[in-house]
Amino acid sequence: MENKNSGLMTTDNIFTEYPDIVAVEDMMKMLCIGRSSAYKLLNSGEIRSIRQGKVHKIPKICVIDYLNRNLK
Repeated sequence: MENKNSGLMTTDNIFTEYPDIVAVEDMMKMLCIGRSSAYKLLNSGEIRSIRQGKVHKIPKICVIDYLNRNLK
């Protein structure tokens, strides 16, 4: 049986060099975007994160989910 999700990115096949929880700076590198674009994605909820005070902690899977949702 063929896996319907075989074309999707997962934690097993992308960003393996990053920890499971990344900082904004890591997310910026992962997506090749600037600081303002990163905060727009986080503040709009496009990429989910956990806030501790002013610090965003971003589950790596949330970055991957964002990429999978926006594949064209």
